Amino acid sequence: MKNKTFEEKLAYSKELLEKLMDPEITLEESVKLYEEGLKNIKEAQKLIEEAKTKITVIDQKNQHLSEDDF
Repeated sequence: MKNKTFEEKLAYSKELLEKLMDPEITLEESVKLYEEGLKNIKEAQKLIEEAKTKITVIDQKNQHLSEDDF
């Protein structure tokens, strides 16, 4: 799931959750899907953190520009 958007990762996580809820799933499959889901969520969290960092940088630049107006 590398290089996927946050929204794609979120949709994939929902898909994995639905598979985990299947009563016919084996324990081995459950563990594999759980591990894959955790990895996917960590990647999505990283995308959120990167977005927060970009927003902070943009806000700081805009704040400096506003201060220069005075």
